[in-house]
Amino acid sequence: MIVLGIETSCDECSAAVVKDGHEIMSNVIATQIELHKPYQGVVPELASRLHTEWIQQVVEAALRQAGINKEDLDAVAVTSRPGLLGSLLVGVSFAKCYATALGIPFIGIDHIRAHLYASQIETPLEYPYLGVLVSGGHTVICRVEGYDKVEVLGTTIDDAIGEAFDKVAKFYDLGFPGGVVIDRLSQNGDPTAFLFPGPSLEGDEHRYDMSYSGLKTAVINQKERFRRPDAEDTPENLAASFQRQAVGILMKRVKLALKDTGLMRVSAGGGVAANSLLRSELKALEKQGYTVTFPSLKLCTDNGAMVAGLGCKYLEDGITSDQYLSASARVTAFKKS
Repeated sequence: MIVLGIETSCDECSAAVVKDGHEIMSNVIATQIELHKPYQGVVPELASRLHTEWIQQVVEAALRQAGINKEDLDAVAVTSRPGLLGSLLVGVSFAKCYATALGIPFIGIDHIRAHLYASQIETPLEYPYLGVLVSGGHTVICRVEGYDKVEVLGTTIDDAIGEAFDKVAKFYDLGFPGGVVIDRLSQNGDPTAFLFPGPSLEGDEHRYDMSYSGLKTAVINQKERFRRPDAEDTPENLAASFQRQAVGILMKRVKLALKDTGLMRVSAGGGVAANSLLRSELKALEKQGYTVTFPSLKLCTDNGAMVAGLGCKYLEDGITSDQYLSASARVTAFKKS
């Protein structure tokens, strides 16, 4: 089966064609980064307007790259939640009309589940496994029992990890996107120049939860308090120290969840899964006998391939959406243990 996937949840306008859930025939991503860079963040109205202008061309490019005609498609899958509402509506409206015109099924896809499925496209991992979703809007540690069966173990109680990266980078005018810039600067910095604190979350209900607002506040408002006396106050040192603690907060919970659940497989997804330190820390778990997978860097960012790949799984099981499905900015309800 061949599925067209459309992703417009934020500032990436992407379309991809995937066959049988694993063969990526095309994956076109039209990024808006340069147009949002002057604002050091994504401007929702601008993002949705650009999606409207670009989506037809992006879909056509995906079909050309795949070497197929639209009549060869078996279904159209599209991100319907969560994300920027205006951006989501562009993709959902287009996908509905496109599928209707072709007389094929339409499938609404949850953005979070798509990111969790991304690594499965390239490196299938046996279920169950520990899923680690890290992005600008979400930080989730979960038990993944199947492509559509996710049990949340822990999440951030305030800022997402990617959001903390972006806000620190914006405050210090380091550049945009913040995660990419901080990762690059940290390569030449001392990760112990600033000894920033981690959160103290009490109680069993927060055993796997994370918090990034305190770290963000310390880096922005109290950095001198945590600077080692002999360390230089440079952007590189600040970036490396912040990144060390941000990743450390996450890895502490990941290791705890692996120990408690007994799971021996772990997979990461989302934009922050491209972070070099996080990939290195997760990869190091292999020395302890764990199996670790990541999406390739192109599948870490928002992309149509993860949407199309997951759409194939739904279609395979006969699960489709009706024309009444609309976009939603909110995260769908996940069961939390």
